[in-house]
Amino acid sequence: MNRIVTDKDTAAARKVFVKTYGCQMNVYDSQRMADALAAEGYVATEAIEDADLVLLNTCHIREKAAEKVYSELGRIRGIKAEREQAGRETLIGVAGCVAQAEGEEIIRRAPVVDLVIGPQTYHRLPDVVKKARAGAKVVETEYAIEDKFAHLPGQQAKAVRARGVTAFLTVQEGCDKFCTFCVVPYTRGSEVSRPVSQIVDEARRLADAGVREITLLGQNVNAWHGAGPDGREWGLGELLFKLAEVPGVARLRYTTSHPRDMDDALIAAHRDLKALMPYLHLPVQSGSDRILKAMNRKHTAAEYLQLIERIRTAQPDIAMSGDFIVGFPGESDADFADTMTIVREVGYAQAFSFKYSPRPGTPASERGEQVAEAVKNERLQELQALLTKQQHAFAESLVGREIDLLLEKHGRHAGQLIGRSPWLQPVIVDENAGGIGDIVPVRITRTGANSLFAEGV
Repeated sequence: MNRIVTDKDTAAARKVFVKTYGCQMNVYDSQRMADALAAEGYVATEAIEDADLVLLNTCHIREKAAEKVYSELGRIRGIKAEREQAGRETLIGVAGCVAQAEGEEIIRRAPVVDLVIGPQTYHRLPDVVKKARAGAKVVETEYAIEDKFAHLPGQQAKAVRARGVTAFLTVQEGCDKFCTFCVVPYTRGSEVSRPVSQIVDEARRLADAGVREITLLGQNVNAWHGAGPDGREWGLGELLFKLAEVPGVARLRYTTSHPRDMDDALIAAHRDLKALMPYLHLPVQSGSDRILKAMNRKHTAAEYLQLIERIRTAQPDIAMSGDFIVGFPGESDADFADTMTIVREVGYAQAFSFKYSPRPGTPASERGEQVAEAVKNERLQELQALLTKQQHAFAESLVGREIDLLLEKHGRHAGQLIGRSPWLQPVIVDENAGGIGDIVPVRITRTGANSLFAEGV
């Protein structure tokens, strides 16, 4: 009989593999889970076959997300069986929004799973893993009463582990908007904002670890209103100015925003704050007022366009990004034509577009008038063709222009470095342009399929 290796035997050798699905918030969460487990002796690995703990950090936005998770679990089950035959204990955990939505159903359908943990309780992950190692099947999806942000790994530490010169920093979680197509309010909970002191402290530790660019994250990031050190409630615009004072932080971004929370102070930050990059992801979802109302977006197409005009007046150099859903229940040809119109009027440097997919438990999933799949496909192709054309046009408009480039990592080919433009595009330059972490002036020489090429100035 093979002996299962014990905690004592493997304390210094346990490895964790984390697979991340979905949004940037999940990327951030995966890093924080790995950091929390590092304190318990786990080392991150890129090879699932070597992992003593496998975590799937899941996303529930798209259709059939849960089924994809179960399919992946079927594959992992074989890996677990092989490892345990060799006497290596392997735990399997499901985290993220599918975990929150499915809960105990995951363990019922996939008994190979040892633990299920929702996004609100990641600070409890080390204790959950210990219980699972002791043989319990653990489901931890109850919303935390305590301040989960206070328990983020490294919150009390003197330093954080940076993974490069750019980093995410969560300032807000949850959403109170209840768009009828979206599961976020149900899986991530209501809006909660971190206090200024926590955010600034983490930003300082990131900067001390070599980070030059920080992206503030939130499901509805511009709804952030955190307690300030002066006893007032601050808004995102004021927070950005404070973060720009942190030594070493040269660039700031934030995502994802809602048009209803784009206030005057935040627009002023785009005008006055040099560190705030001229790039804004501001989803509209549809150009039809009828569909926007059905989505519960609580703004019209005209109000969105007026907001874009105000933002561009404040920062003429800004590039816009957005999200679009085609085939929402009841969407007519005229409604889709309105979406194409708003895309043409705004002119996006980048955008993400999806076919509507019903999410269980959301109001839109119960509506009649579901659009035929063939119609959705046709509309999506037409929309994506226009968005791709705009993206290429924006890239071409930069050729010959001098920009400041943050050098981020080595390229795939010898002698290359890859940097990040103010508008979030990857830019390839010669390694003689500078060192990783430097911000250097370059001139854009040409465009590639998914990147720009530049030479040092």
